[in-house]
Amino acid sequence: MAPGSPPGPAIAAMKLNERSLAFYATCDAPVDNAGFLYKKGGRHAAYHRRWFVLRGNMLFYFEDAASREPVGVIILEGCTVELVEAAEEFAFAVRFAGTRARTYVLAAESQAAMEGWVKALSRASFDYLRLVVRELEQQLAAVRGGGGMALPQPQSLPSAPAPVPALPLPLPLPRRPSALPPKENGCAVWSTEATFRPGPEPPPPPPRRRASAPHGPLDVAPFARLHECYGQEIRALRGQWLSSRVQP
Repeated sequence: MAPGSPPGPAIAAMKLNERSLAFYATCDAPVDNAGFLYKKGGRHAAYHRRWFVLRGNMLFYFEDAASREPVGVIILEGCTVELVEAAEEFAFAVRFAGTRARTYVLAAESQAAMEGWVKALSRASFDYLRLVVRELEQQLAAVRGGGGMALPQPQSLPSAPAPVPALPLPLPLPRRPSALPPKENGCAVWSTEATFRPGPEPPPPPPRRRASAPHGPLDVAPFARLHECYGQEIRALRGQWLSSRVQP
């Protein structure tokens, strides 16, 4: 990789491994921006069309898009990006601080491309990242301190589903009046047709629900509560059955 002109004294003191830079410039990792720009020569007024690739705070430029080795690199630290008046249309400059620092004059092929490059290059330095981090820290401190600033809600999260109302628990069946004569065996009638079984046999237990029964209170209510509700009726009927056996 041919070395470019140093952008400033601080950058000139850096030691860069050309092989590592060439690998980083041409690796398969996503780039921050890429496209053709017209670069003004350092000693000549002519512009040369080069393929530029922005990765982090490093702006690489190649002879063309198919080149496997960059011609040079511009390290975007301590610089400002501003629009300039030049012979080429859609021109802007990457200007470094210092008396001996070099200014890179570039030109895009359209207004949209120029705006995209100016925005991307202005946000490529670590100084910009420090400003963003400092601003986020201040917002977080204001939220934690009760400053009244609310964090923005993420737009990609799905809204929570509406709560499903729980089915009401079955009320216990009303007790039969004591004046009414009990059933033949004191057993509750669970079907539409009454069934009478003579003899002092104990009352059969109520039919159990099958596992494949339709959805009902058993699906949402705890078993202990259901057992208590149905058990009250069973105990009342059993008490009536026992009292009928004691009576002459």
